[in-house]
Amino acid sequence: AAPVGAVSFGVKHTEGVSVDVVSRGREEVEPVPSTGMRWPLDEGTVLRFSMSQASAEVNDNKVTVSFYGEEGKPITQAGVFLTGIGISLDVDADRDGVVERNSPNKASWTWGPEGHGAILLVSCDKPIP
Repeated sequence: AAPVGAVSFGVKHTEGVSVDVVSRGREEVEPVPSTGMRWPLDEGTVLRFSMSQASAEVNDNKVTVSFYGEEGKPITQAGVFLTGIGISLDVDADRDGVVERNSPNKASWTWGPEGHGAILLVSCDKPIP
């Protein structure tokens, strides 16, 4: 997807985003600082980005890739806006009828009427058409 004449690229990103450069044939992953480095534009190079927390607003994070020509002159930029969505499984871990977001019993389970932890019912049968 790089433009014709591009030989290297640089990446800028907001603080809420983590970006790694993964190059074909290399085991290690290079974390990208928020600005300032350039990488050669090799076939098979992949940018991998992620967010570790939910966004405060829609499109509040951004990754911008700048492409450079032979003499280091900028050719063009491409960008993507990101929105991190938080997902949490909230349960009645105390079995008292109240769903709590941060129940201390959420991470463990004890059997019995005085027990705690989520009760999960799973249907494992094969549906008959």
